[in-house]
Amino acid sequence: MKEAARALYSKPPVVAPGFEPEDYETDPVEVWPENWDAWSLFWSIHTQWRTGMGGPTGLDYNVLFRKMDRMKLSAAEYDQLEEDVRVMEFEALKTMNDGDAGDAAPPAGEEHHD
Repeated sequence: MKEAARALYSKPPVVAPGFEPEDYETDPVEVWPENWDAWSLFWSIHTQWRTGMGGPTGLDYNVLFRKMDRMKLSAAEYDQLEEDVRVMEFEALKTMNDGDAGDAAPPAGEEHHD
């Protein structure tokens, strides 16, 4: 999940004169079947960022919860899906901020290394 979020928000490679971005080889990112629901939900709201003067600060959870409420999930599925999206959100924020998520708290169960 983290790799998929990173790939979505990574900057394109610096292109040397005379080349196109397609000339550079990149590894495809595979989303495992057990992560597909979380990825699909994240993708559906990937433009719904709250922003401050320093850029994106996090996803708009009003949008996230509205979409999740319509998915007819059990309480356990709801909690797990929310946590999975938070993992991708944190990774996306690190990527958008050039690997520095500042003092943002990592999702539960994730270690934060400075």
